[in-house]
Amino acid sequence: MLKRAFDILGASVALVLLAPLLLVVALWIKLDTPGPVFYRQERVGRHGVPFRIFKFRTMRHGATGLALTVGEDTRITRAGRVLRRTRVDELPQFIDVLRGTMSLVGPRPEVPRYVAHYPPGLRERALAVRPGLTDPASLAFIDEGEQLARAADPERVYIEDILPRKLQIAADYAEHASLATDLALLWRTLRVLLARVR
Repeated sequence: MLKRAFDILGASVALVLLAPLLLVVALWIKLDTPGPVFYRQERVGRHGVPFRIFKFRTMRHGATGLALTVGEDTRITRAGRVLRRTRVDELPQFIDVLRGTMSLVGPRPEVPRYVAHYPPGLRERALAVRPGLTDPASLAFIDEGEQLARAADPERVYIEDILPRKLQIAADYAEHASLATDLALLWRTLRVLLARVR
């Protein structure tokens, strides 16, 4: 109950304070390439319930291909490169927090294609809490795209190497999360993102 109240308060304040930035980014996306401002993608939420996440669109409208983004992906727009590097493309997910499908802090929501590879034991633990905007795994793998770009088979490396490690971190978070750890993770995330903007 306390975590949910904190989520609602935090997301509401963030959306009000960030409203000017969100409007500028939305206009930039519309001027940069044809297509919608938002990209809605199905992700797997708490207890395995699917939902459609909000993100600023960073790829060409209608682009298809690998579910992963690897290095200098040619599908990414000019605006999208900046938005992804600074993680500004994730800001619309404050809407998902208000809707109750996400939390400020929690394991990052994965697409169904990769959730299918979760081992049963870890799956239940990682999906026991609402997915979040940030978590220890997202900080540990902040440069995941660059790591995958060096792989001969990026998807195989993701499924067999990166995904199991992220999942273990997510499961550990789900079992030991508290308001204090969430506040510490939000502060760490802010520091990391500010460093990437400079």
